[in-house]
Amino acid sequence: MSDPTAIAQQFTQFYYQQFDSDRNGLASLYRDTSMLTWESTQIQGSTAITEKLVNLPFQKVQHKIVTIDAQPSSPSTASIIVLVTGQLLVDEGTNPLQFTQVFHLMPEGGSYFVFNDVFRL
Repeated sequence: MSDPTAIAQQFTQFYYQQFDSDRNGLASLYRDTSMLTWESTQIQGSTAITEKLVNLPFQKVQHKIVTIDAQPSSPSTASIIVLVTGQLLVDEGTNPLQFTQVFHLMPEGGSYFVFNDVFRL
């Protein structure tokens, strides 16, 4: 397996840049089997997840990553668990919100998709 930390860093950089600029672009990272848990609400499938993310109650968002930790998650599949902590600013707010997000990345072709995504403020 390639370096899980390097993959996690590349993935999170892409994910949060895309989230901050155009959340519709996140659809390609999820599959019909993917699940998002957003503040205890579970959502399954790429379409439903993208709809949830696009319809969040803010227009502008800016993520600042504080830590990224990654580990291989299976001895038989090159899947990776990624834990991200950080801060985010929404709309014109000046007080950053603390967040934690966990991604379970599964290999597909030469890339990865998000199998599980758990987000908490």
